[in-house]
Amino acid sequence: MIAQLRGTIVQSDTGGVIIDVGGVGYAVTVSGRTQAQLAVGDGDITLLTDMQVREDSMTLFGFTSVSEREAFRLLITVQGVGAKAAMAILSVLTPDDLATAIMAADRAMVARADGVGPKLAARVVNELAEKVGALPVGGGGVATGGSPAASADGAGAAAGAGAMADAMSALVNLGYGRAEAHAALQRAVAGGAAPDDLSGLIAAALQEMGQ
Repeated sequence: MIAQLRGTIVQSDTGGVIIDVGGVGYAVTVSGRTQAQLAVGDGDITLLTDMQVREDSMTLFGFTSVSEREAFRLLITVQGVGAKAAMAILSVLTPDDLATAIMAADRAMVARADGVGPKLAARVVNELAEKVGALPVGGGGVATGGSPAASADGAGAAAGAGAMADAMSALVNLGYGRAEAHAALQRAVAGGAAPDDLSGLIAAALQEMGQ
């Protein structure tokens, strides 16, 4: 299993790049958003990877952050979402955007991706509603190998995402709509509520909704 590559981009075309690692060129499929961050001959870069093995092929998918790779892995657990559709979604949505779309049940946001119709977008939102807390959102930069500080930041972001997802679930169970609950949680965080404090989030969101 190849989990990471470090080298120089020597070719970039539609849907992928070739990264030279010690004289060996690896073809890596990347999202449009990731590809825009990578330039040919722009010095050594690091890509986190996920290898998909089929009977007749072996494909490497590359990502600039842990959150992007985990979003990809989460997306392909959805029935009908293959690697191509997952990369299309990540071409138009950051992991943070994806988490927001799922929590707000915003199907149209997901359907912006090429080849993703309304039915598939609805499936993504519905099937990942209980899993969105697994997204370690908040990481954006090009992967550098993972320092302890970066790992700690990622853990904190994951905890925050998990608390937000749990708070959303609790509010929905109380009878509020997902969009209404999501908007209230966003206002609560903007007003100073800690995103990793579940009880505080719920209380602040209820206050925002006048309860």
